[in-house]
Amino acid sequence: MDLKQYVTIVEDWPKPGIRFKDISTIMDNGTVYKYATDQIVEFAKEVGAEIIVGPEARGFIIGCPVAYALEIGFAPVRKEGKLPREVIREEYGLEYGKDVLTMHKDAIRPGQKVLIVDDLLATGGTVEASAKMVERLGGEVVGCAFLIELTYLDGRDKISQFPIKTLVSY
Repeated sequence: MDLKQYVTIVEDWPKPGIRFKDISTIMDNGTVYKYATDQIVEFAKEVGAEIIVGPEARGFIIGCPVAYALEIGFAPVRKEGKLPREVIREEYGLEYGKDVLTMHKDAIRPGQKVLIVDDLLATGGTVEASAKMVERLGGEVVGCAFLIELTYLDGRDKISQFPIKTLVSY
C-alpha cells in the first residue's frame, strides 16, 4: 500500500511556506490506519521491543495501537508539568529556543527493550530527547519508528545509532 497517497498536504499551514503533512487522513481510514500500524508492529517484533515509548501527542496516536497489538506496555513522554508522578526531564533544542520533555521515573525498567514511536521524524530533537531519558532510566532503545520522515531536515543523523523504520519519506 502506498501510504503517501493517504497523507494530505496542507499548503501554508501553520504559516506561509510550510507544507504540513496531515496524517488524520491515514487515521480516518480504518484499513489504512491498520496497515500503517501493522507495519510498525512488525518492526517492533523484529527489534524485540518490550515496551513502546511515544512523545505527545501524535506519538500516542501511533504508539498506543502498536503496544495494544503486541500486548506490551506504553510509556508516554510529555511536556513539563503534564505527568503526575516523579519524572526525569530532558531539555532539547527547538528552531528558536529550547523545550523540556519528561517521563515518569519508573516508566522503564533497567534492561527493558524500548521502541520509540512517533508520527514524524523532522529535526530529530524530540526523539533524541526521548532516547536520552530511556537510556538514563537503564532502558535499551532498540529502534525508532515513524509514519513520515522529512529527509531534508536530517533528523535521522541525531538518532543514527538506532534502527529506524519510516513508512513515508518526503
